[in-house]
Amino acid sequence: MTTSEIDLTGDVSAAAITEVSKRKFRLTSAHVSAVLGVSLILILVFTAVFAEQLSPYDPTEREGRPFEEPSATHLLGTNDIGQDILSELIYGTRSSLTVGFAAAAVAIFLGTSVGLLSGYYARLDSILMRVVDVILVIPFLPLLILLAAYLGRSQTNTIIIIGMLIWAGSARVIRSQVMTISKQEYVLAARAVGATDRHIIFRHILPQVMLLAIGQFVLVISTAILLEAALSFLGLGDPIQKSWGTILYWAQVRGAFLTPAWLWWVMPPGLLIVAAALGFALIGFSLEQRVDPRLKQSR
Repeated sequence: MTTSEIDLTGDVSAAAITEVSKRKFRLTSAHVSAVLGVSLILILVFTAVFAEQLSPYDPTEREGRPFEEPSATHLLGTNDIGQDILSELIYGTRSSLTVGFAAAAVAIFLGTSVGLLSGYYARLDSILMRVVDVILVIPFLPLLILLAAYLGRSQTNTIIIIGMLIWAGSARVIRSQVMTISKQEYVLAARAVGATDRHIIFRHILPQVMLLAIGQFVLVISTAILLEAALSFLGLGDPIQKSWGTILYWAQVRGAFLTPAWLWWVMPPGLLIVAAALGFALIGFSLEQRVDPRLKQSR
């Protein structure tokens, strides 16, 4: 090999390494979405965890005159009975995120369980998928309102109702992945050597779908927060807890939408609901880009 050939080979190798490095560190829409989403959620989680330290007043106590405009004393004014709205929003962050996380956990537990059973056992697939179809076809909001009115207004009931109505979509996604994994050679080999179904599901299949389930979990949190806000705005949330939806409910009942008070009583909780839903949606989008096989193939 001549010197020129060696130099040419070295140049090609260096170019290849440079190209690989560029691809590795290329900034994609998934990266941008993840950064924005995580930033929003970290701020909200920090607010929820340290609500006592961040809140200037007790949100359940009268701290001023009714309908005070924003001032140095009350940065977002007061509501119709003199409670500080900023303090309500801070404590409302904790309540709304609690419902979102808990309801999403219920939904993903149900969705993952149904998805595993339906995707692995062919004899159960038709039965379980018909149940999923029924859940997806039933008019969602009327059923949600009906169950909330029947079971009563409490945070626990809100979590259970939302969780039991939003699991079907995740079950379909996880079922599809389980059906694909069940046909892999290592799963067929494990079945051939006498491994039990329980061993195969928990040792070989469940770990493979966990990342997908986590991505679905993040997306479902966004949906749960929006549904909690909708129920509370309709007066079907927990009347004791301060949440963003509850704040909007009392603003609507007391006529804040028709007065200048909407600027400091209606807009802030609405913006926080949008920020939370957007943050979790962006994180979920980023995770889906990495763990959903269908999206990987389309990139």
